[in-house]
Amino acid sequence: MELALVKTLLNREFYNDHKGVRCPERIFSKDVRKIKQALDTAMETYDGDLSVSDLHAVFNRINASMTTATRTAYEDLFKRIEIAEPIKGEIAEDTLSQLFQQHVGDLVANLGFDFVNGAENSLEPLRKLLEEYKDDFTPNLRVEWDDHSLDTILDATALESKWKFNIPSLARRVEGISGGHLILVGARPNTGKTSFHASLVAGADGFAHQGAKCIVLCNEEAYTRVAARYISASTLMTMKEVHTNKALAAKRYNSIKDKVQFKDSTGKGMDWVESVVKYERPDIVILDMGDKFADIRTERTDITLKAAAIHARNIAKQYDCAVVWMSQLSAEAEGRADLNQAMMEGSKTGKAAEADLMLLIGKTQQAEGEEEDPIRYLNIAKNKLNGFQGKITCQLDGSRSLYTA
Repeated sequence: MELALVKTLLNREFYNDHKGVRCPERIFSKDVRKIKQALDTAMETYDGDLSVSDLHAVFNRINASMTTATRTAYEDLFKRIEIAEPIKGEIAEDTLSQLFQQHVGDLVANLGFDFVNGAENSLEPLRKLLEEYKDDFTPNLRVEWDDHSLDTILDATALESKWKFNIPSLARRVEGISGGHLILVGARPNTGKTSFHASLVAGADGFAHQGAKCIVLCNEEAYTRVAARYISASTLMTMKEVHTNKALAAKRYNSIKDKVQFKDSTGKGMDWVESVVKYERPDIVILDMGDKFADIRTERTDITLKAAAIHARNIAKQYDCAVVWMSQLSAEAEGRADLNQAMMEGSKTGKAAEADLMLLIGKTQQAEGEEEDPIRYLNIAKNKLNGFQGKITCQLDGSRSLYTA
């Protein structure tokens, strides 16, 4: 291989790209090292590419005092270089890069050996070594740049809303979501978080009715209670009405039943979520509650939640699914219609930074004894899909788990 590499270095362009410390003599065997020295001399002296005969002539000139036996041995090496095939550009670059890295690794290892054995008591030799090679120690990496042609970008942006929102007032502002999107939904307790995703997925013209494969991973309420809301949303019936007319409820629910799966996920983490997504390949993933999938072991819950949100976003991108992360809002959001991302509990900016779309559900404070106000306010606090931010008014039919406008 090293003889083929020498022949490749006869090309002036390739040599110029790899000369000096990036192609030191010591990466070659002892005999070939002298040929490399002659090659360096010839390249410094002459212009253009070299032939094997050119290299041979320069070698004989600068090594005129060789013995007959040594000269005969090198004659054989030059014959082998003559018949060797030059290595193709990319392969030669990778080969030279690997040999160079091995060479530097040997130098560092030898220094480490000297440190261990007390032969060296200063880090100065290591500093000099790093200084000498830092600009040339490049990773063995070749980037395949993504296609950014007009047709590709137009096709991609056309799919930004593959799954349409079925709440008219919301859809007028944000048409929908697609694979690769991370959607954060936040609200205070008893505001209608579970009903919100039940309505989006199972309500009339919801994601499931559009053909999306949806999985709901529950770690707060029992999955049966979550599924009950999906049944109500899909049948347009209260659970009391479902019990009364089970046949009608079954007929309506069966239209989406095979498109939605539920799993009690208490105690599970994001690694488990990724395994489920990798196996099931859903279009929509509901994490209810998203924060509880974070592996919180330190007091810095904001850092842990940010890491979990990054993981969720990566899952969305890698497996081409939309991930809906349900989250609590802090007490500051209680009884308020106007909400912002700083009210996210546990992580004011970490989770928000990863979101493509953030929807915060608010409701006004009710006086004690007053009937529940069905008005809900959808605050679009972040929107990388089309840029709109603002407050949208809709209504919650809590008994049927439906959001309407």
